[in-house]
Amino acid sequence: MAKIIPRGEAFETDGVSGYLHRPDSAVETAIVLGHGAGSNADAPQIIQSAAAFCDAGVLALRIHLPFRLANKPPHPSRAGLDRDGLRRAVAAVRELGAKRVILGGHSYGGRQASMLLAEDPSVAEASLLLSYPLHPPDKPQQLRTDHFPALRTPALFVHGTKDPFGTIGELREALTLLPVAARLIEVPGAGHDLRKLPLVEIVPAALSLLQ
Repeated sequence: MAKIIPRGEAFETDGVSGYLHRPDSAVETAIVLGHGAGSNADAPQIIQSAAAFCDAGVLALRIHLPFRLANKPPHPSRAGLDRDGLRRAVAAVRELGAKRVILGGHSYGGRQASMLLAEDPSVAEASLLLSYPLHPPDKPQQLRTDHFPALRTPALFVHGTKDPFGTIGELREALTLLPVAARLIEVPGAGHDLRKLPLVEIVPAALSLLQ
């Protein structure tokens, strides 16, 4: 029988809409997760990750990014609104008692989280980037790494070995641009969707960035 993943409770405040996974223990640490360009907060990778972190005693908030709430496709001219949505989500979990926050997400959501942290490292203490879209498929010259040298937040990258948005080798080379601690977890045989996440490894690795 397939494992039933808790979906969390509906959560809305200050322009933030999504689902909150509350652990049984007192809140000290939280994670905020954004979704990919073609998805929403119900993306399987986001639900599974939020549930796993919650099981580890972490308050987890997965949000619908502003472009999804506006029913518009993501666009560079509006990406700042998505970053502001992530910032508001972090503020929301801090108001719930979180002293340390991991910010990240899948693909586009993770990219916007990393760009926000490059702009303002004080937003969160660590980042979790699932399937970072290093470049468009078949266009390795169009790297999305301009902000990497400005990152000051420890980061965990989780990447499939068959991801068309960047090979493992390309990502390892890109990580040399980061002036801060970064770790890469490879997922053998996985594509960009990362449907089978090694959460037993990911959760402790992400939390170790906070130490």
